[in-house]
Amino acid sequence: MCPKISHSTPVSQQERLTSSLQGKHIVLGISGGIAAYKMPLLVRLLKKAGAEVQVVLTPSAKAFVTPIVLEALSQRKVLCEIFPEHDEKTDWTAHIHLGEWADALVVAPATAHTLAKLANGFSDDMLSVIFLALRPDKPRLIFPSMDGEMFNSPAVQRNLAQLSRDGCLIIEPEVGELASGLVGKGRLPEPETIFQHIEQTFRSRRWLEGKCVVVTAGATRERIDPVRFISNFSTGKMGFALAEAAASYGAQTILITGKTHLPTPPKVTRIDTESAMDMFKACQAYFERCDVFIAAAAVADYRPEQVQTQKVKKDSDTLTLKLVKNPDILLEFGRQKRPHQIAIGFALETDHALEHAKQKLVEKNLDWIALNCAGEAGAGFEVDTNILTLISRHGELHKLPLMTKHDAARALLKLALQKKFSL
Repeated sequence: MCPKISHSTPVSQQERLTSSLQGKHIVLGISGGIAAYKMPLLVRLLKKAGAEVQVVLTPSAKAFVTPIVLEALSQRKVLCEIFPEHDEKTDWTAHIHLGEWADALVVAPATAHTLAKLANGFSDDMLSVIFLALRPDKPRLIFPSMDGEMFNSPAVQRNLAQLSRDGCLIIEPEVGELASGLVGKGRLPEPETIFQHIEQTFRSRRWLEGKCVVVTAGATRERIDPVRFISNFSTGKMGFALAEAAASYGAQTILITGKTHLPTPPKVTRIDTESAMDMFKACQAYFERCDVFIAAAAVADYRPEQVQTQKVKKDSDTLTLKLVKNPDILLEFGRQKRPHQIAIGFALETDHALEHAKQKLVEKNLDWIALNCAGEAGAGFEVDTNILTLISRHGELHKLPLMTKHDAARALLKLALQKKFSL
């Protein structure tokens, strides 16, 4: 990570504003346009709102704004070249670290040259490589700024269209007097307006704020004796991805999990359980208070009637276990679900998949069910991807393509919840 400059911050705690930007990590990319002179004030506004700001200049931007001013305001070393002159503090993988660190990338002003590089994947300076390394779920806000005829040129419009298709948020420039003396569309918005766009982006991304989401994940274990148990192949990856996504959208997220080595997602409260009975008891505590209940765990349907206190020896060629039924966690929630609550289940099927999933949807009083098929390449247990078909109680059916479980989790939440809970 890029080292912080050690002198004292110019923004006191008293000046900090209550904002959706509090604690956010912003990479601010400044390219070489005359409007770059406005950017020190934007850095100041972001810092006052409680954000951490890493400024990245294109080489030509140095002609319009000096790094020392930006370093003094941001409290971080300004970056420019991929391969700076070597010193003991050089971080040769800074672009990768910043791609993970950043909660958003803002490019302002974005000149025609910078737009062309970003749209076509060129990576010859620090800004362009960070753009490529930024995690795909993080917002990219692009503020074009140039002469009006340049902005309207087919090449610039083609590059802006490509960036928009790639998921970037393009904020149109304003109409007004330009540096050339002409009047047209191409002015960079004032720093206060850019700040509002950034803040609104984060506010709208927290559309589950104020909601409580409970997610179950992983496999339960049903003990046979002190050293053996009945379980399944679930790793918990899908449930953990759902919990991470819900928390990133602002929900108070409770993750009730079976045994797994997966790390706890950020801003998620984790409750570890072992057996189906353990998980059932943990879930019951949240049945009344949660807004959304997502049952992604692979819960054992049966458990041994008696757990042996000593290890069972191989005294015969066969072993007979008497199994009794476990409580059905999702069924119990569905029975007492209130009108404001949403229940989402999963159905992993091997045959007559759609028919069985729809039957489960009705029997358990669910609002949505996510169907995936065991044996389908890239889906199910012990892989990082999934192929989901989402079915609603109203008959909606959405077939998702092969996706990472993180992307599938976000798609599921948006389809199932955003219409009800979005701002």
